[in-house]
Amino acid sequence: MNYTYQNNQSGNGGFMTMHNDSEEVGRLTYTIMPEDNRYVISFVNIYPKFEGQGLGKLIVKEAIDFARDNNWKVYPHCSYARTVMSRMDDVQDILLKS
Repeated sequence: MNYTYQNNQSGNGGFMTMHNDSEEVGRLTYTIMPEDNRYVISFVNIYPKFEGQGLGKLIVKEAIDFARDNNWKVYPHCSYARTVMSRMDDVQDILLKS
């Protein structure tokens, strides 16, 4: 299945939604701290009927791509995002541990 993402940024915060062909399947909220070049993933939520399909990892990857495009370091405040990122080999250059 194909998934699309919509980034709803307002000032230094926002949320990213993930959609399948017919509905929203989850969202990720974030805060941008431009003075520190920091992108904070606050919360990842995949709706219950879509859980267990690896979709949370996909939306975290989309957020990482957005941060990379803007040369931000990523701090995963959300424990789920932190776990996902700790298992990824290709994010050590942008992962902030605190």
